[in-house]
Amino acid sequence: MSGRGDAPDTAAAADRTDATGPGPARRVVQVLALRVDPAWRRLPEAQREEDVARFRDAAHAAARRVLTHTYSMVGLRADADLLFWRLAAALEDLEETAALLLRSGLGRWCRVAHSLLGLLRPSVYVKRPTAQEQALVDGRRSRYLVVYPFVKSTEWYLTPKETRQRIMAEHIRVGHEYPMVRQLLAYSFGVDDQEFIVAYETDDLAAFQELVMALRETESRRATVRDTPILTGIHRPLEEALHLLG
Repeated sequence: MSGRGDAPDTAAAADRTDATGPGPARRVVQVLALRVDPAWRRLPEAQREEDVARFRDAAHAAARRVLTHTYSMVGLRADADLLFWRLAAALEDLEETAALLLRSGLGRWCRVAHSLLGLLRPSVYVKRPTAQEQALVDGRRSRYLVVYPFVKSTEWYLTPKETRQRIMAEHIRVGHEYPMVRQLLAYSFGVDDQEFIVAYETDDLAAFQELVMALRETESRRATVRDTPILTGIHRPLEEALHLLG
């Protein structure tokens, strides 16, 4: 799966194809959060080690089809322990590799706490996205990931496009004032309950919070209907994230 900070992803590196790079395009996104049954931690150590090994092997096998970044949420939320950002060429790749994970060792003790689906596509409001607006599609990861579903109001879509463009220009301008925070937007229209998946990665949570507070004061906020649950994870190699589980 993936390494911490600026290190490139290791398990998927040999077969890595960016969503915007050469080769088969990986454009289907899943945010997958798993909750481990607390009873698993009370199993004998030998059994837990075997379960972790089988899950790890399944994850490495899945890396041939799905690019995955791993985040730990242990103790950060009541409903999830592991967070995976997954990128594939087809929905079937996500489905079949998730099935492999969930039937392998530790996976048999996990339930899906959250799953968000979306597709990567060009922004309606940004003609030439900068590197700041293309997070999670290159080989360098920040320490923290914050991701959530996003829904806008019906009134927003019935507003003239020129007005929406003006409002979003302010939103984008504020975002560019925080270059240490990178963003990626996936479109979920018609494939999941939300309209977007919004993802931010950064090494500076305080700066990210300042960005969020600044965006609350922009006109675009009026159109927000839902932007929860917010899932915050710490980027870790898969082996380290699994070790923290017990």
